[in-house]
Order: sequence, then structure tokens, then C-alpha cells
Amino acid sequence: MTIKNWHENDRPREKMIKFGEDSLSDAELLAIFLRTGIKGKSAVVLAQDLLDQFGSLHNLLNANEEEFCKGKGLGPAKYANLRGVMAMAKRYFESGMNKGDTFTRPEQIASYLHLHIGNSHRETFAMLLLDQKNHLIELVELFTGTLNKASVHPREVVKAVLHNNAAAVILAHNHPSGDPTPSQSDINITHKIKDALALIDVRVLDHIIVGNGGRFESLAQRGNML
Repeated sequence: MTIKNWHENDRPREKMIKFGEDSLSDAELLAIFLRTGIKGKSAVVLAQDLLDQFGSLHNLLNANEEEFCKGKGLGPAKYANLRGVMAMAKRYFESGMNKGDTFTRPEQIASYLHLHIGNSHRETFAMLLLDQKNHLIELVELFTGTLNKASVHPREVVKAVLHNNAAAVILAHNHPSGDPTPSQSDINITHKIKDALALIDVRVLDHIIVGNGGRFESLAQRGNML
């Protein structure tokens, strides 16, 4: 039986229009994007097969073109469509959160960071530069690779802060593994940078670590900024 023969409350598009997107499973949302299935499989069944193949919706959406096109029923055209949809989502979010916005809530900061570094396959260290009223001046990406004492240089952090005349900063990095739990190295580097910036009277308000699926950890909330 094809999707056209299903009850309208069970068809992904009609279900979303009637009950909202939150009523749909990951497979149903993906089926709307796929639009059609393949011989012998509806779009929903194909979507679930793809989720099983990639392990999660996050892994599928963050696959590179070569990995993506290995999926059943996928190809360069669908990959281009996907990148376009994700680019629109990013611009939609950024249109309501740009330079000059006040950054005070960890949830707000994490959402912003997920768009910029959350999907990177390599660990990326970044910094939100803020003015006296915690308005965003700039997001700068400083280092890429595993965080350790050798890779994160406080002098580069200080240089970026002085160049932008920032009054406060929020440190950030992603965990490509998906688990945002901070390591002892993450905590040590936070304190090292905090001490360096204290010498020029610049506050380190937090260190946000983003994982996948919207997960994040705030060192300030965990009490690790003391």
C-alpha cells in the first residue's frame, strides 16, 4: 500500500498540517523531505531505513556528499536540496539573532553555537566576544583539533579580545562525538584563559560545549568557572 492509500491523519504532510510538525517522527519528517520512496518502499519506510543506516537523523544531516549519496534513494540532487534547507534554517535563526543581541542565557547561546560549530566533524574552539552590556560583537573561531594545552594559546585569545575591544567573552567548542560532557582538560583550559584575560580586566562568563541533538553543557551552570 502506498502513502496515497493511507488515512490522511497518517500521511506525513497532512499529519503535519493538521497536527503540527512536533507530531511527526524523525522518519516522517525525513519522508516529507524525500517526497517519494523507491520501488517496493514508501517514503516513510525508506526514511526509516536511512535513519537505521546512518544511526540517527543528526548523522544523516551532517554526512558529507559522498557519505550521503551512498544512502538508498539518495543522490547529488537530494544532497543539494538538503544543504539548501539547512542553509535556510540557519539564516532564519540568525535573522533573529545577530550582532548586537544580548547573550545571557546558556540555552540561547547553545542554539547559536549549534548553527556555527555544532555540525563540525572536527573539534573547533570558538569565542563569543561581547561588549559591556553583553551584546554580541563577533563570533571568532580560533582553533581546530583536539583541545589541549598545546592547541589553545591564551595569547591568541587575548589578541582577538583586544582587536575587537571586548569587555567579556564566552568560550565555546564542540564535541564531534556528540557527548558534551566537559573533560578535565576542558576545565583546565577554561581556567587558564580566564586567568590570562583577568590580567586585562576581561570577564569570562561561561564555556559552552555543544554536542549533538541540541545537547550542551555550560561550565558556569556546572560550577566549573570558579
